[in-house]
Amino acid sequence: MDKRVAIITGAAKGIGKAIAERMVKDSYIAILVDVDIESGTNLAKELGNSAQFISCDISDIKAVENLFKSVIDKFGKVDAVVNNAGIIRDNVIWKMPEEDFDKVVDINLKGTWLMCKVAGTLMREQKSGRIVNITSRAWLGNRGQSNYSASKAGVVGLTRVLALELGKYGVLVNAIAPGLINTPLTQKLPQDVQEKLIEAQPTKTMGKPEDIANAVAFLCNEQTQFITGQTIYVDGGKSIGAGL
Repeated sequence: MDKRVAIITGAAKGIGKAIAERMVKDSYIAILVDVDIESGTNLAKELGNSAQFISCDISDIKAVENLFKSVIDKFGKVDAVVNNAGIIRDNVIWKMPEEDFDKVVDINLKGTWLMCKVAGTLMREQKSGRIVNITSRAWLGNRGQSNYSASKAGVVGLTRVLALELGKYGVLVNAIAPGLINTPLTQKLPQDVQEKLIEAQPTKTMGKPEDIANAVAFLCNEQTQFITGQTIYVDGGKSIGAGL
């Protein structure tokens, strides 16, 4: 039990998978949380004894409480929580069904809040811990994403509040805002759309899931002791003003 224990939500694919792989590489026990049972189980097998998959709907408080209870019962602690799970339901606001707004906010914001609530309570008692919330550069605003952008803006605000509330207990809370990252989701975009998005980047490239994982590793590193309440953009410079 010398290893640190990290819970990663949305861990089965894409950015979450890269984070899980990096945490295992950094000698963590990685608790892989997702609703994709097949992909999550396969990843846990791939990562070996340092990983465990748990299916959990993070928008359900009882499910979240049971998740943490099972981890504490087995490992006795939680050193880091990475809130990566999220969904999109894009549309311009005059065409967006109300249920698409509700679903995105329910997972992206409420789900992250529930994970932070239970993790923060535990870490306050431990007097130690790291929470990293994966927000998005889109919190600054993206056409067709009034639900997603609003949910991710909420995550930024949540991160700042928790840094204030938990700092004196030795718990550091930060956010990472990815930009255009080469994931299965972006790969599904039409080629001409991908090219336009890449052209809008100061770097003229997409980022890799590993770029996000590296930032998570930095914030969770025990030597990183004086950073909290911050949002770190990993977006190829897009947040500084480049646009279509």
